[in-house]
Amino acid sequence: MKRTRSSGAVGATIYQIVVRGELSNRYLPAFEGMNLAAGDGRTAITGPVVDQAQLHGLLNRVGDLGLELISVNPTPTPEPASSLPVGQMGR
Repeated sequence: MKRTRSSGAVGATIYQIVVRGELSNRYLPAFEGMNLAAGDGRTAITGPVVDQAQLHGLLNRVGDLGLELISVNPTPTPEPASSLPVGQMGR
C-alpha cells in the first residue's frame, strides 16, 4: 500500500507543537507544511500530521534543532455535519 502525504491529507490530525523562543521564518524549511506563530517568548508550530511516525519525526526535529519543547496537542476538529438527526440515521 502506497502512502501519500500532503498538507490537506484526509485523516490528518492538526497538531500544535509549542517551543520556547520566538523562531524566525528561517525555521520554516525545517517544518515544511506547518505554520509558525511566534509571540510571548514562544512559537506555536501548527499543521496536519498524518500519522505517529510523522509526529515523532517533527518532535525529533525539535530536539535536533536544540529547541525546548513546551507542549504537543492535537487541536479539536469539528464534528462532520449530518443531514439527518441522530435518531433518524439508518432508517
